[in-house]
Amino acid sequence: MEVDERSEMRDWEEGCRTPRNRENQIPVVSVCPAPPKKKPIGWKRQNPPKNGYFQPPDLDALFVLPTRKEACA
Repeated sequence: MEVDERSEMRDWEEGCRTPRNRENQIPVVSVCPAPPKKKPIGWKRQNPPKNGYFQPPDLDALFVLPTRKEACA
């Protein structure tokens, strides 16, 4: 009975093997890919708008600093 188990185990192991044909292998890459290119340092500057920048009349009201209270001497 032990001989039958060994032959069955051998048959099972032979049936479950990794394919070794060339068509099933991962090809070896011989050349490394190029490194990523650096981004350009200076972008083209845009000219200011022809009509100027928008300046709302109440913009200064948002940035008004409150007056400081002086300490009593």
